[in-house]
Formats: sequence, C-alpha cells, structure tokens
Amino acid sequence: MKNRICCPKILDESTFENLINQLDKIGVDFGMPVTIDLSKAQFIDPYGILGLLEIGRYLSERDLSLSLILPHSEEVIKYMERLDFFKIASELFSLDLDDAWPQEPFFRSPHSDVLLETRKIEGTDDIHNLVEDVRQRAETILTSHLKYDANAIDSFVVALSEVCQNIPEHSEDIGYVGIQKYFYGKKLGKNIVKIAVMDLGVGIRESLTPKYAPSVKNWSDLEAINLALFKGASRFDDPGRGQGLTQVRKLVERWKGKLMIRSGTARSGIIPPWEISRPKRSSLKDFPGTQISIILPEKFS
Repeated sequence: MKNRICCPKILDESTFENLINQLDKIGVDFGMPVTIDLSKAQFIDPYGILGLLEIGRYLSERDLSLSLILPHSEEVIKYMERLDFFKIASELFSLDLDDAWPQEPFFRSPHSDVLLETRKIEGTDDIHNLVEDVRQRAETILTSHLKYDANAIDSFVVALSEVCQNIPEHSEDIGYVGIQKYFYGKKLGKNIVKIAVMDLGVGIRESLTPKYAPSVKNWSDLEAINLALFKGASRFDDPGRGQGLTQVRKLVERWKGKLMIRSGTARSGIIPPWEISRPKRSSLKDFPGTQISIILPEKFS
C-alpha cells in the first residue's frame, strides 16, 4: 500500500534505519494520508519511541496527514503509554485508541525509578527541569541497578545535560530525550540503562561547517561526527565548549558501554566488547538532525 510505513517487530537503534529507508516511497501521492503501522511491533525502546516521533515530525513538516496503527501487543501499548508517547504523538498523528487499547485497566507510577518519560526539549528551562528529574532518578537507577558510585552519577548527569544542551544551542530545533532501565539477559546477564536523545535540526556537519570544512579533507557527515565525538569540536570558540559529546564518550568507555551517534548520512560511536556491530557507517539515507543512543551496563566486577 502506498504511503504506509511498516514498523519492524523490534524497533531500536539497530532497526531505525528500516523506517528511514521507507521514507523514499512517501509523498508520491500527496492526496493520500501517511500511515505508520505498528501492528507487528513486539518491542520498542526509548530510541524507537523518539524515532517514531521524529519520523512523525519529519512528515508533518511536509504537510502530510498522518495516522498511526497501534501495536497488537498490549504490553507494547502499555510501555508506550508509560513513556508518554501518546501524549506527544497526539500533536502529530491522528490516533484511534479505542479499538486497540487494552480492555483491562492498567496503572503506572509517576515516580518510577526505572525510566524517564519522553521529554520535549525546546530551551534552557527544559534542560534545567530535565537535569533535576534525572538527578533524582539517577541516584536510584545508577546506584541500585547499575552499582555506580556518587562521583560517577554526578559526572553522568553533567554530561547528559550538556548533550541535551546541544539541542537549543546547535540544532536550531526542538528535541526529545527518554531513559529506560532493562535487564539485558541474553548478551550480558546484567542491568542496563538505555538513553536516547534526538532532534531534527541542522545536524552536526552543518553546525561545524563554517569553522572546520575549509581545513578538513573530504568533509562529510562522518568526519563531522568524529570531530565532535573524539576531538571535542564545536562551532563556538569559547574554551570548554563542545565537550559534551566527548565527555559522554569518555564516561561510556570507562563504564564499558555503547554510544552511537547518527547525523545526516552517517553514524559513528564506540562499541563495547559485549556488542557486535560496525562502529562507523556512511552512505546512509539522509535524515535531518542528530540521533544519539547510549547504553550503560551494570558495573563489571
């Protein structure tokens, strides 16, 4: 069917390209609404939640009418509700929650110690509120579940706030952030925390182009990501600016975690020993903004 994007069974950082690649078939007939079909989804993590919202924003900015088919899985619907997906998605999609919504009542704690609901980031006030919430919950999540100490938690909160600060300072767009704790049984047998941060802004390459493009051979999205991630590159000249991604990378390396950054047509990051995937890719389908995935594992003995 034209103008239908079908979600895979598992929607996370590793399968998000599946959705982006389907955008090529959208817009052939602008008289037709676009449907995003989640009916087969059996697992969606924070990166997938944010990815759906950004796909929705991407299409809505092209004046396309959007509708959403909910998952058949009641557990996935409950999870999406816990992360406040539907509250934000209602601004983008036409939603019919009656047919697929679980018949049995279910409840969630607004003070869950295992997740941070999806938050929109528009300005510095949002960053301040986010930092306070993350600081409160991080103590429980990172201490109880991941066995991190107080210094590690402080470093994490500061680094995360700087990454989120990139959205109002660099992207020229709004963004989203979401956090969830899981038990990673098959690969690690340990608890992990998944963090996703996304925007649809100008992207890392365009942000850095005026300052770095003239001196970098084969300037590209991949070169720009690597400069920001491994060299602390920033479009600003102020001392200390641009260290957010670099500091996060150092922390993730120290904790044997995973960090992947997608921007434009490329992605790059660091892969831990317990993960098998390519750390760098180029020639991806172009998609605006910057998408960041962070996985922090329980402390290794």
